[in-house]
Amino acid sequence: MSDKPKKPRTSGSKKSGSRNAPRNVSYRTNSAYNGPRRRGRSSGPRAGRIRRWMQAKGMWMKLLRIGFACCILFLLGMAYLATQLPDIRALDTIKKQQGITIQSADGHVIANYGDVYGTYMPYDQIPKSLVLAVIATEDRRFFEHHGIDFFGIARAMVTNVARGHMVQGGSTVTQQVAKNVFLTPERTLKRKLQEAMLAFWLESRFNKKEIMAIYLNRVYLGGGAFGVDAASHRYFNKSAHDLNLYESALVAGLLKAPSRYSPAANTERSKQRVHQVLLNMVDAGYLREKDVAPTMNNYAKSAPEHQTQGGDARYFTDWIVDSIPDVVGDVDDDLIVTTTMDTKLQTAAQDALQNNITAVAQKKNVSQGALVAMKPDGAVQALVGGLNYAQSQYNRAAQAKRQPGSSFKLFVYLAAIEAGMTPQSIVEDAPISIQVGNRIWSPENFENEGYAGMITLTEALRYSRNTPAVRLSQYAGVSRVAAMADRLGVPGVQEVPSIALGSVEATLLEMTGAYAHLANRGNKLVPYGILRIHTRDGRELYHHEDLANEPVLAKGTVEMMNYMLVDVATRGTGSKASIAGHPSAGKTGTSQDYKDAWYIGFTPQLVTGVWVGNDDNKSMKHVQGANLPAPIWHDFMTVAMQGEKSLGIPTSAGSSEGLLPWLFGGSSDTAPPPGAETSVPANNDAPTNSPFAHANDGMDQPQPVNGAAPSPQNTPVPEQAAPAPAAPASDEPKDEVLSPQFWNKLMQKNPEHGKVEYKYPGVSHH
Repeated sequence: MSDKPKKPRTSGSKKSGSRNAPRNVSYRTNSAYNGPRRRGRSSGPRAGRIRRWMQAKGMWMKLLRIGFACCILFLLGMAYLATQLPDIRALDTIKKQQGITIQSADGHVIANYGDVYGTYMPYDQIPKSLVLAVIATEDRRFFEHHGIDFFGIARAMVTNVARGHMVQGGSTVTQQVAKNVFLTPERTLKRKLQEAMLAFWLESRFNKKEIMAIYLNRVYLGGGAFGVDAASHRYFNKSAHDLNLYESALVAGLLKAPSRYSPAANTERSKQRVHQVLLNMVDAGYLREKDVAPTMNNYAKSAPEHQTQGGDARYFTDWIVDSIPDVVGDVDDDLIVTTTMDTKLQTAAQDALQNNITAVAQKKNVSQGALVAMKPDGAVQALVGGLNYAQSQYNRAAQAKRQPGSSFKLFVYLAAIEAGMTPQSIVEDAPISIQVGNRIWSPENFENEGYAGMITLTEALRYSRNTPAVRLSQYAGVSRVAAMADRLGVPGVQEVPSIALGSVEATLLEMTGAYAHLANRGNKLVPYGILRIHTRDGRELYHHEDLANEPVLAKGTVEMMNYMLVDVATRGTGSKASIAGHPSAGKTGTSQDYKDAWYIGFTPQLVTGVWVGNDDNKSMKHVQGANLPAPIWHDFMTVAMQGEKSLGIPTSAGSSEGLLPWLFGGSSDTAPPPGAETSVPANNDAPTNSPFAHANDGMDQPQPVNGAAPSPQNTPVPEQAAPAPAAPASDEPKDEVLSPQFWNKLMQKNPEHGKVEYKYPGVSHH
């Protein structure tokens, strides 16, 4: 036997080396053997699959863990954003800026200030055409989604990608309510997430009709109007209950861009937007295609009435808004203010200014103008403070203080009348020198024209002579001239001799109001523009009450002043202002170096003042009150007086009523006591002891004016006309002069008269 060990044979195995011999057989001779192991549970193809599955499962587990963490972070973020949301319980008490609606006397909306909300309209009261137009244009799946329209967002994305730019948005009406009511319009991720949260909250709290009603009553629609009712009043001057199909489409079209599609901004663009909204309604199945053309053809009937949110009307409404605190104090409620404005006259005023000034702007170096028109009781019906509100909001009618020039002579002549003069009294047109402090003031007539000598007050005012006005102011007293201006609504006049020539400053509104006292028959007035103020819930806060008849000028004083002003308008420097068929009275004014030019005049129905000049106070090129303001006045008043009756202006060439009240201890509107030596008989037959001089020129009897008599000359009279005729010839009735006795009595009451030398025939007083 051999000592060589035999190889063990496995069960069922064949002889070594055979084809069927098992492979990879392990022989365990010791524990250190590392050869191939026998197949077991963890080896083979199955084990590989398991290992691969476990590896894949681990990856998904990691993804699941990451996703779970993201969800936690998202929820935490949403919770944080929820804490930053506004108080969603205060839906009906959102604070907003006060809204003020300004409307004309007949109820037409002129302008809106602040946030103006109309009357809240429930869903059932909103016109169906408006609801369908909004749904077709803004959110066609409004009644199907739950606050966020994911289908609509996807459709919008596809459309925008196909077009290459932003064409559609994915926001729903509910989201817009959330944004408009609670959030700001900023475009941030935070705001969009908050918008989505609020949209879901709104959908859970309100039904679809309520959400649509909230939207249409809160959305901004341009012109300061929030909500469809405010917009309807803004653009159509009627309630939203009465909107037709075209008007509904216009309002719905404003939702995209109120300022761009506003009919007040661009009528043609607004019309195109209306057409697009109607096509949207056809596409949504709410309107038949054949109805689009007839609806568009009704544009002329449904077109918004012209409302000027800027331009001429804004000067008026700015003045009104500034006046509100003076009548109602500090009020937070939304206000509706009814004014005295006449929209026809407001438009006519702007047209008259623009047409006349534009025609000569470059040639005459004039760039601005203003116009104020009021009724005799002070109710302002038109106020234009400049040529272009968009370029300059400065109100030259109510804010600018300018020198009135010769138009200020109104107060000089009124003071002279109260001091005993009449339209026929004689005054000297000659050089004069007055000592003012350490200086000598020597005024001259306009443009150094000659002197006319002894002339009547009527002639002196007719040709706007300067030296007679200075003499009259010294005769009546400078302090009384200043007091007269203050009495008629022009305060703060400095008591210096030069006020006789209008060296003071006053606004056009103040000066026009002063002349209105004559049209108001001497009764006190204060210019006003507010008739009533009430809140949107109908609570009245203010109602204008007419002033009681409180005379500030005596009847005779008014009639004599009217007599001279009618003469100015028909035969003197204001002849270019005369209007056919209607008597008028007025006065021109030109300040030094042609910096200001005025014309202020009136008919029995309307008082109007016009100013032209430059904001930088530069001189115009020979622009006088007679050659630009007077034609502007004429053009405006021609329109304003259409349809008005032709009424006479009460006038008188002389009257005993209201003379020298202050000299006899009475008030400014008290007539002299009966029997006083200064009384003039009503028939104007001056007695021999009368201290007043009258020119017997055929105008000594009271003459009511029934029509504007044309000037005897064929050519208009310039601002400073040729010298008037000299005193009457010797064979005519002689004029009486101021008696020494009267002068001595006057000096005792008013010593300041001693500052000037008077040269009347037979009288020379120092």
